Amino acid sequence: MKLGFLDRLAKRDGGPDVAPPSVGAAPTVVQIDATSLSRIFSAPLWLRDLGLLAWFLVGVSILLVGLVWLLDLTSTIVVPVTLGAILATVSGPLVTKLEHHRLPRAAGAAIVLVGLLAIAVVIALMVFGGIFEQSSQIKAAANEAVDKVQGWMNDAGAGGTSSTAEQVKSSAAETGKTLLQGVSEGIKGLTSLVFFLTFTAFSTFFLLKDGPTVRRFVDSNLGVPREVATIITGNVMRSLRRYFLGVSYVAAFNAVVVGLAALVLDVPLAGTIAVVVFVTAYVPFIGAFVSGAFAVILTLAAQGTTSAVIMLVVVILANGLLQNIVQPIAFGATLDLNPLVVLIVTIGFGSLFGMIGMILAAPLTSAAIHISRELAQAKAAQAAAERPPPTPEPGPAAA
Repeated sequence: MKLGFLDRLAKRDGGPDVAPPSVGAAPTVVQIDATSLSRIFSAPLWLRDLGLLAWFLVGVSILLVGLVWLLDLTSTIVVPVTLGAILATVSGPLVTKLEHHRLPRAAGAAIVLVGLLAIAVVIALMVFGGIFEQSSQIKAAANEAVDKVQGWMNDAGAGGTSSTAEQVKSSAAETGKTLLQGVSEGIKGLTSLVFFLTFTAFSTFFLLKDGPTVRRFVDSNLGVPREVATIITGNVMRSLRRYFLGVSYVAAFNAVVVGLAALVLDVPLAGTIAVVVFVTAYVPFIGAFVSGAFAVILTLAAQGTTSAVIMLVVVILANGLLQNIVQPIAFGATLDLNPLVVLIVTIGFGSLFGMIGMILAAPLTSAAIHISRELAQAKAAQAAAERPPPTPEPGPAAA
């Protein structure tokens, strides 16, 4: 019967029992509840939730792509301001200490900024001054290292290395020339470099001087209660300071280990190698590879294969096993992040936001974890305070 399904549906929904029509009788009109049909033909709840989640992810992806595009368009200003904010956050406690000694905050900010500039100039002179003084030696060492690698490949039966060697030598010569000419060509010319350094120093000074005012402004405009905003900004600043302090300890340790190895192996420019290891340690993962390659190439050219293998082992130990021992001690478990999580977020943020993303990935992730934890604890404490005290049970009646 054509109406059998509808009859059974009506009976299932509590409708009256309808007898099947007899032969030749007029068709029976059945009243059907519309909600019953909507339940039959509507999507399951899990599928609707999945659809909402998919649209949510699409919206977040569009927002993220737009944000990256906007940051790329304004990178000329965003990168110096971000770098200035990092420097001001890390060195801000020094200005506060000077202020406690009754020194005006503007004067303290100027002193700290001059100190940072002096450190940067000293490091630049040590690195590029040593490279300039030993430019011919470095070029000869790089060419000798390439010749040795070419000989190994020929001995192994790999042909066609002559053109590759020539390309590597010419590239090494061009790289040395670029380093001797300065860093200006790497940041789109001297004008861009001057603007970058000037705007970074300008941002650092005013963020150091007006740090408390800027934080109060941010706390009052985050769109959350003031107590919650204080927790958020406080954890971000604390994580940045702890992260860079820990990185400084690890960088100093690696520089001492690799520098001492260079001295023991009688490698030229041992001091420059140590400084390069220290500075590049602030660039996650990439810095260790660059400084390690620099040390191994110089050792290979100056002292031969055996010493180069020893230096390679030292670099691997310094950036691997020994660092894994020192890093938890240096950070004091304050970041509370698994090394695998650090690797994933660093690569992910670096792919989206470049070098700044790689530097900020770990401290911001740690800050997010501590923020969520402190907010959960504050919520639990508030709920416990608002919970009424338990009513005491009545004692036994007096006889």
